[in-house]
Amino acid sequence: MLEAELNLFQAKKTEWSAQYPGKFVLVKDEDFVGAFDTYEAALVEGARRFKLQPFLVRRVDQPDREVSIPALSLGLLRANPPHTA
Repeated sequence: MLEAELNLFQAKKTEWSAQYPGKFVLVKDEDFVGAFDTYEAALVEGARRFKLQPFLVRRVDQPDREVSIPALSLGLLRANPPHTA
C-alpha cells in the first residue's frame, strides 16, 4: 500500500525540499496534489478529496524513518476492520 506514493515522494524529495521548505506534501497515486503549511491541513485536504482511500502526507525536509508495527505483520492486529453487512 502507498508504493506509488512513496516512490514519487522519494524521486521528488530533493526537488520538493528546495521548492517547499518546511511544507507537507500530499501525494495520491503518482500525483502531487499540493504542499501545505501544516500536517493537519494536508490531512484535511486528503480526506476531503479521497475520503477513505489511502494517500501520503510527508514533510519534505524530514529524514526518512521506518515505522514498524509487529502486531500488523503477525496478523495480531488488523488495520482495516472487517466489513459488516
